[in-house]
Amino acid sequence: MFRSAPGRRTLRRCTGAMGAAALVALAAGPAAADDPAPGLALSGIAPIDGVRPGGTVPVPASFTNTGAEALEKVYLSYSVTRGLSHTELPSNCLRYEVSSFDEAPSKSVAVCEFDQRVEPGTVYAPEKALTLKALDHALYDDLRVVVAADDPAPGDGAAAPVRGTGPALRLADLPDATPAPGGTAEHPGWDAADVRVTSVNTADFRVTGAELTGRVGDTVGLEVKFTNDGPGWVLRDLGTPATEVRVTMPAGTTVTKTPGFCDKVRAGAYSCGTAQSWVDEGGGETYAFRLRIDKAVPGAEGSVKLAGAARPFDEDKADDSARIVLDVTGGGTGGSTGGTGGSAGGSAGGSTGGDGGSGSTGSTGSSGSTGSTGSSGSTGGSATTPDGSLASTGSGSALPLAGAAAGAVAIGAGAVFAARRRANRR
Repeated sequence: MFRSAPGRRTLRRCTGAMGAAALVALAAGPAAADDPAPGLALSGIAPIDGVRPGGTVPVPASFTNTGAEALEKVYLSYSVTRGLSHTELPSNCLRYEVSSFDEAPSKSVAVCEFDQRVEPGTVYAPEKALTLKALDHALYDDLRVVVAADDPAPGDGAAAPVRGTGPALRLADLPDATPAPGGTAEHPGWDAADVRVTSVNTADFRVTGAELTGRVGDTVGLEVKFTNDGPGWVLRDLGTPATEVRVTMPAGTTVTKTPGFCDKVRAGAYSCGTAQSWVDEGGGETYAFRLRIDKAVPGAEGSVKLAGAARPFDEDKADDSARIVLDVTGGGTGGSTGGTGGSAGGSAGGSTGGDGGSGSTGSTGSSGSTGSTGSSGSTGGSATTPDGSLASTGSGSALPLAGAAAGAVAIGAGAVFAARRRANRR
């Protein structure tokens, strides 16, 4: 499941003497009413739909100075996620490329400086709307427009800015537009609008299953994958995984290790998310489990399937699920060293028994019960492996060992009895 990235900054409360000192300092400072903050309010910007990759779209951004005094300078910034790019920018604009960090995807930010007087109660907009271009992988993208009295240039993670090369742009007042009422600005000196931009594109989400082979008692690795075959990238809301993948294990197995972003929903079934709330074209996740094979279940299969939020952009549903096939070799139901189906007992029967199968797997006689030389652990007989050594689990070696043990017990008991008789004589 989606995990929040580490390193998020938190606010800490001031306590004790530090808190008291802060209150004293605030009381000693001038009243906030003596320095009224400028007021800026953006006009509403509707969601933008129907953009085609390769096409452009203008951004209608206008604002009102809702404060009591004129401003001598304002800034407009336009931030877009990776499916969009800025077209040619005016020379009074700087473009910053910002890499992804924490839970935010990479973005491109254009900050335009308007060094002109902005009167209260008047609606302004750039004399020519800035435009954006939809790239080949555009699908769901975010546009954030900010108007501010101070430079809103991005900080950490931003590359050196590049200045626009087009003619400088100025603000024009819009006399027919309705200004925002005075004193209604939500923030002192700035305002922002977040807009979803949807392009006409597709993205093919698919999953890949696996084929596993092992013996009863083995622990094997299982890797299943989720991939976005594109061409579009997919951006979900912050804190939401790009998709959900359901993994169901084959019967007769136990999960001994679970990968990150996966939670158990019931016995043998897991729900897996993604590292981030977006997935690039060609990107995805690999989920690596470890499985212990507890018993052979004929025809046992698992599955990996896409689930979670709707995917109207994914037109190919044939690759939304895949099989997990488990082939248990060697037969038997015991552990890897068990006397009734383990690898040692099976190999003894298989390698020396004429009807017990061939090789070390003993596929038709893994218990060694049908070997022509009687190598079954339950009946004794020949207790040696092909090289003449004693079998590790066969009962042929158990008899001399048992006899030796019985002799040791008898000698010990006789010694104790003799010691007691000497003590009674004294």
